[in-house]
Amino acid sequence: MRAGDERGLAEPEMLTPRLRRRRAWTLVLLTLVAPGSAQIAAGNRRVGRFALRTAVLVVALLLLAALLSLVSPGLLLGVVAAPWFLGALVGALVLGAVFWAWLFFDAMRLARLSGVGGRTRCLVAIVTVLLMVLTSGALLSAAWVVWAGRTAVTNVFDAHDRHAPVEGRYNILLIGSDGGSDRVGVRTDTLMLASVDAATGRSALFGFARDTENIDFREGSIMHRLMPEGWNCGDQCLLNGIYQWGMEHADRFPKDVKNPGAQATKEAVEALSGLDIQYYAMVDLVGFRRFVDAVGGLDLVVGKRTPMGGGTSKISGWIEPGEQHLDGYHALWYARSREGASNYDRMARQKCVMTAMLHQLDPQTVVLKAQDIAAVSGSVVETDIPSRDLGRLGALAMKARDGEMTTVNFTPPLIDPWRYDPQKVRDIVAKTIAGDPDPTGAEASTADGTAKKPAPSRASGAKTRGTDGNATPQPSKGAKAKYSFSVSDSSGLICAVP
Repeated sequence: MRAGDERGLAEPEMLTPRLRRRRAWTLVLLTLVAPGSAQIAAGNRRVGRFALRTAVLVVALLLLAALLSLVSPGLLLGVVAAPWFLGALVGALVLGAVFWAWLFFDAMRLARLSGVGGRTRCLVAIVTVLLMVLTSGALLSAAWVVWAGRTAVTNVFDAHDRHAPVEGRYNILLIGSDGGSDRVGVRTDTLMLASVDAATGRSALFGFARDTENIDFREGSIMHRLMPEGWNCGDQCLLNGIYQWGMEHADRFPKDVKNPGAQATKEAVEALSGLDIQYYAMVDLVGFRRFVDAVGGLDLVVGKRTPMGGGTSKISGWIEPGEQHLDGYHALWYARSREGASNYDRMARQKCVMTAMLHQLDPQTVVLKAQDIAAVSGSVVETDIPSRDLGRLGALAMKARDGEMTTVNFTPPLIDPWRYDPQKVRDIVAKTIAGDPDPTGAEASTADGTAKKPAPSRASGAKTRGTDGNATPQPSKGAKAKYSFSVSDSSGLICAVP
């Protein structure tokens, strides 16, 4: 800028009416693209330099965040998921909104609108107010979203102890609980153990039947002390009943155990799998309806026509086969429907729904739906994952989403949940996480209960093997199924995640 121009910005009395109009627009637009520039040119330079340096610092931090998202997403997630950081960010955004609005107001004052024509004066004032509302409003909206995210983090995650990987793997128990009004207490009908390689993200998912019996707890565990003979009393002692037993006998657990039911269930699955479980995450299927609506629904491939209702209630509708986008109401019915289905059909549907939710809950969805998610998350999800571990586990989850996953379901015909060899179960788990291509011993078929995630290079419309050993249809229109769920006593696909 020439010296004369600088002097003109500072002393508008020297300018012609045309240049005064240009000066007014320049000061307003400078405040939009480089906050503080108007003050440096025509006002309080100290304030202007502070504002401009702050703007440059913000841009630099955004570029650094973008770089970290590429080279070290775990570190970035660890920082942005920390409640203290989110609280500080809310304060910074609110202060930034107020300060930027003041800069616009001051720019309008510096423009000395009394010295320009009436039409230009009105236009400059209107545009300045609009820009003030848009910029400060955007910052305040961002502050509200961040606050909602902080609320979700503090509602769901607590100051639990952090756990390091065991033999290079994180083992996390995923529980689908059903505590509906037609039930006494809480039943953990869906139990899946996710084992993820901490370095590569290669993962295995093990499903355990809710009616698994005869569980002998590992020596040294809390449950072994409470039940040295194991959870062995026939069909009154099923795997899905251990959670409620723990809650009803909470006084028998150490005081530092915050959820005795979850602790009992973790130790039961540890005994079955032979793995040390660091964390658990439990999703309430009743509250799940609100959560699905909050994230905008779930995309599934429905394999069998599923009724909404049945039993003692009238069938009110059907969920048809094919690719479906389900809202919370229909997703809950799909997960819970019993009419015309075996227990294993229902388990497969529940696993599919939970997998779809975990897979489709990407960072973009979380940001866009943060307020809605925060409103329901505390009543839907419970976990002992500490907020300090969110970055590390979040980065690992992103690796696992795009990597290879093998799933094994410990249901018939692989094992009979009421009569099985515990060592066989543990051996299959060990072989699976070791990368054995045939952990169950079936060379050419997956009729043993094993299903692998289709390779990304598969042609669209290809068929994959389900847990029943039969070829199962994939999504139409060129889509690919990432995870498929079927059972041995059904004719083909139960459900798939596109």
